[in-house]
Amino acid sequence: MTQIVTFIFIVSVGICAQSLAADGGSRTDPAVAAVCQRIPAADITWLRKATEKQLHGCRIRATNGRWLFTPDGVGGYRALWTRDFAYMVEYAGDLLDPDQVKACILYLLDGQRSDGCMPDRVTVDGRAVYSPGGELHPLADHALDNGPFMAQLVCSYVEQTGDLALLRKVEPALRRGLDHTRRAANGLVYNSPDAVQCPYGFTDTVAKTGHLLFCSLLYFDACRHMQRTCQQANCGDRSEYRRRADMIHKNVTMLWNDQVGMFLAADRDCRQIDIWGSALAVHLGLATDRRANRIADYLVAHYDQIVQRGQVRHLPSPQTWQRMLAPVKPGTYQNGAFWATPVAWVAPVIARRNVPLAAEMIKDVIADFRQQGITECVNGDYHNVRQYVVSATNVYGLCRQRARSSQR
Repeated sequence: MTQIVTFIFIVSVGICAQSLAADGGSRTDPAVAAVCQRIPAADITWLRKATEKQLHGCRIRATNGRWLFTPDGVGGYRALWTRDFAYMVEYAGDLLDPDQVKACILYLLDGQRSDGCMPDRVTVDGRAVYSPGGELHPLADHALDNGPFMAQLVCSYVEQTGDLALLRKVEPALRRGLDHTRRAANGLVYNSPDAVQCPYGFTDTVAKTGHLLFCSLLYFDACRHMQRTCQQANCGDRSEYRRRADMIHKNVTMLWNDQVGMFLAADRDCRQIDIWGSALAVHLGLATDRRANRIADYLVAHYDQIVQRGQVRHLPSPQTWQRMLAPVKPGTYQNGAFWATPVAWVAPVIARRNVPLAAEMIKDVIADFRQQGITECVNGDYHNVRQYVVSATNVYGLCRQRARSSQR
């Protein structure tokens, strides 16, 4: 049901604007509530203020005057990234001005390619870029998550604001973006080993091929939300969105490794256990209860191999990816560092089996933010991109309900 929201005015760190509803796009459950009750109120207050600061600091003006939200909290990236902004809106929409969010959505949609491909990012001067990597040396033609993230971004905004008119206006473009994403006959997103595109953007240097887990999960989530919001707006082909989501729900099981009790990242290159993806499958309801419990058991049993300072590795240590699109030193960046981005869905899965451990995970990541700064990823003394916005927003999203209560 579309939420009719009362906008809250956020005064701190200069974000003096109407804010999006805090509950839109969130996925709460009793285990998460129990986890958040174990987090000290001072930590949650600090995290809220730090997230507001990141969101304010990451804003830069485009040449057309619009505010853009860059991935880093000092605006150094000079572009609006589709996937990063989608996470910001999903997990920290209550800290954003809805008018600015809408303007950014339209800015990204203006960059859609004639074949339907959504942009990976759009620069401050309005140039659309479709693949991760440098503009002159892209890693591929495009990223396979562009379309799903664009649809999810719009749905998050619409669910939080009730702006059904925008959805009616842009649904055809969102559908073309989803149609552009290559899928196999079974509905799963497919990456050809002979013409590799970038997979999920937080592993865009990794050459995962064949049927892909994470991109399929993103596609499922996008179609599910498109079905729901289009039903409310009376637009689009709701039955088709449902059909596509149902196909992924049915066939994602082909990536299940019953011996280990986890999902594989892909079934060709990089046929390896996917920590982030397995947890997301549980979080989205795509794992049976038995499989969800096995995944939770795996995360708890292998906690020391996959979590450092509350942040999460893509693969269990000491594994590295089997095929890369760009050279990445083992133990760094997407090839062995630990990230805060997936805490939003990994911690809830751990909480299914061990609430205290999930709470310690969140306390540890907040402590690391406070002591070392909010970074993109870490590993020992290594860190990459300080003041990384999504690290803050995605952890904040878990504690958002309690953070709001503390403000009353």
